[in-house]
Amino acid sequence: MIIINIQSQVSLGFRARGLTRRNDGESYSNPVTLTCGGRGDGAVTWKFGGEVMEDSDPFIQQQNQTLVLDEVDTPMLGEYSCWRGNQMNPLFLLLWRSYDCEFNCSWTSSEYTAVRLGLGPDCSEGGESCHWIRKSGVDPDGGLQFVLSHSLTPYSEESSKLEVTAEAIKDLSIVRKTRRFYLRDIVQPDSSHIVRCKEVGENLNVTVAPPPSWSIPHSFFSLEHEIQYVLRDDGRTECSSTSLVPKGISRLRVRSRDPLVPSAWSLWTPWTNVTHH
Repeated sequence: MIIINIQSQVSLGFRARGLTRRNDGESYSNPVTLTCGGRGDGAVTWKFGGEVMEDSDPFIQQQNQTLVLDEVDTPMLGEYSCWRGNQMNPLFLLLWRSYDCEFNCSWTSSEYTAVRLGLGPDCSEGGESCHWIRKSGVDPDGGLQFVLSHSLTPYSEESSKLEVTAEAIKDLSIVRKTRRFYLRDIVQPDSSHIVRCKEVGENLNVTVAPPPSWSIPHSFFSLEHEIQYVLRDDGRTECSSTSLVPKGISRLRVRSRDPLVPSAWSLWTPWTNVTHH
């Protein structure tokens, strides 16, 4: 977690709970059918982003006048067009909001009677169009909890910083402070979980699954794991950055992080006892 100071007695903590999928409307697993309009009975060529589409994709079915997309996900969003010879028929723009990111923010000072948070330049400039967020709860230490959501394109690098503004009332005065940061600087995955341990020679091969909140596909949004284990013979605690650990251990636990950005480690999973048969 990164703590961003608002003033000497007030701080905001931001944590991105991974990049979670959000379906707006129809489920992504439902097929989408595009029909080529216009006149003529000639053969139709379908293009995506100006490039001719191949027939090898198992999730895309080209049936001359129609194009069926069995699964619609972020890499398949964009511009589709159908052609008869050199003539382009009506253009299709397929857009779908499929990812969302939540920030957990905590206001730790008890000196203020009212606090609200906002995301974006409208809030930092005090604009009337700012969408202010009220507290969602209170944490165990008495801090006010806020949840801010921000939509982004997970397949492209961030080009601008996020802006989070806090307004607080103390006596008859209002304090407004803004902090700017990149999402990649505050990402902290939720805890992964240990799926199984399999004997491989003198070692155990530990399979770790990403948390449900982590972005998909996992082949693109990878995580690296660190495994901490306790040796059965002498009780020493050691760590491994690979999936292999010694066979003679009594228990283990795992934490994860994004290897491509300066990501914080997730919390450790609970200790898992290892039983030898």
